[in-house]
Amino acid sequence: MSEKRTLALVGAGCWGKNLARNFYEIGVLHTICDTNEALLDTYQEKYPEVNVTSNFSHMLENDDIQQIAIAAPAFQHYQLAKQVLLAGKDVFVEKPLCLDSAEAKELIHIADEQGCILMVGHILHFHPCVRKLQELVAQGDLGKIQYITSNRLNLGSYRTEENALWNFAPHDISVILSLCGHQLPEKVRCTGAAYLSEGVADKTLTTLKFPGDIQAHIYVSWLNPFKEQKLTIVGSHGLAVFDDMKPWGEKLLLYRNHVSWDEGNRPVATNPESESMDPPQQEPLKEECLHFLKCCHDRTTPLTDGDEGLKVLQVLQAAQDSLEADGKSMNPAIHHISLDRKSFQIHPTAIVDKGAQIGPETMIWHFSHISSGAKIGKKCRIGQNVYIAANACLGSNVKVQNNVSVYSGVVCEDDVFLGPSMVFTNIMNPRSEVVRRDQYVQTLIKRGATIGANATILCGIELGTYCFVGAGATVTKDVKPFALMIGCPAEQKGWISRHGEKLDLPLQIDEDEEVLTECPETGEIYSLKGDQVNLVEAEEGSPSQHEFVKVK
Repeated sequence: MSEKRTLALVGAGCWGKNLARNFYEIGVLHTICDTNEALLDTYQEKYPEVNVTSNFSHMLENDDIQQIAIAAPAFQHYQLAKQVLLAGKDVFVEKPLCLDSAEAKELIHIADEQGCILMVGHILHFHPCVRKLQELVAQGDLGKIQYITSNRLNLGSYRTEENALWNFAPHDISVILSLCGHQLPEKVRCTGAAYLSEGVADKTLTTLKFPGDIQAHIYVSWLNPFKEQKLTIVGSHGLAVFDDMKPWGEKLLLYRNHVSWDEGNRPVATNPESESMDPPQQEPLKEECLHFLKCCHDRTTPLTDGDEGLKVLQVLQAAQDSLEADGKSMNPAIHHISLDRKSFQIHPTAIVDKGAQIGPETMIWHFSHISSGAKIGKKCRIGQNVYIAANACLGSNVKVQNNVSVYSGVVCEDDVFLGPSMVFTNIMNPRSEVVRRDQYVQTLIKRGATIGANATILCGIELGTYCFVGAGATVTKDVKPFALMIGCPAEQKGWISRHGEKLDLPLQIDEDEEVLTECPETGEIYSLKGDQVNLVEAEEGSPSQHEFVKVK
């Protein structure tokens, strides 16, 4: 990897000074850019061979600069990163990636179009103890993960431009998502309080609920008398504690088989001895900087890329929304957006009630009615004669065909397709004489799912990601991700890819076996274990690196 000075740092204050030190020691720091001239003078004395400037535009035009690291205030991240990417340069952005998930998606899109590397500064992924922790979870040393707790506490580091949630929690959210299979939680709740500055929470408690009944909570505060950075994982076969305040040999401890069962049915604590994992010592920030430079050199996807940063941002936004709603449960897969009538199209015959939330570039067609309190993301297509009730939620790029009613309690994540005249319900036992408005049941349609024409979906169930419900089917129970459902009542008849192509897989195999196949249209790799299908991530190997097993 080249050690030519090709990197510029934007923002050299509180955290930027640490990036400056590491990039300088690696030998790649070309320029430091900051609006504080006095601060630049100190850097000129400390690193005399490094250029300093307060002119961001001139720095951006310098052809010798190929990578830019951004450690400016969070509210500037989006605009700065966008300019860097449009200039064709690779960019490292300190957490959070930006302050809005729509802006994050735009940055990801620009990076893809420009062929640029986009990396987010989630430093804990490069901590040797966290890497060892991820390894323990992946190997099954802890058994099934049950819950995770994280405390990030301090006295000081007060902010007025962002609260403790946005300042402290991104690191913990990022690690917890990685430990829970890189999936978004289904529910996010957050409570907190502001004591020093009005409207700026000094402490927050965030609770995440993941599929499989995994729960996590994150407590952050800058009004604690001592510093604490501790993460605990509780699994069915063991416990792990990462305490970053302890000496190195005590930072990561494992407790195996913490529970035994007396006569098979009564849990008894075994009080096991702790085992020190003691991974090799490395500076996380330096490892993070080296990883970014290697990705730029090799043109490979960073461990903490834009997509990973987006997921963290979605959880943060959901937590912030919950905080402002006094702890109301939020779904991070649903964008929470405000109404701007200039940004979407409404046919003159359609009715949109005051209080509806509709994202940009959404189109609403003839004789449709959007109720107050309904939430619709961006780039949705709402067909003719569609009704969307109060408290119904649609993510982005959802297509609702003609003659569909989306009732209160229905949540559709991004990229869902609702076929013509399909039917939702929201009460289990409706009677005309009995009012049951307080008994509406939630129905969750996960990302990318398709529901065919005239299908009926019983309320209170979940349709998994990219599942496919055939025309006229009646679905009465939960549907697995990628499952193909046909009939009345609907039964699983196969598996289907993200692209909508049938996969060459049996319905089920033994839990300890794995079958791989590929989408006939895209070549994407899918894995069947037991009765669950998953899309194999690209970093796990290209198609040519897998030994395919075809099952007829």
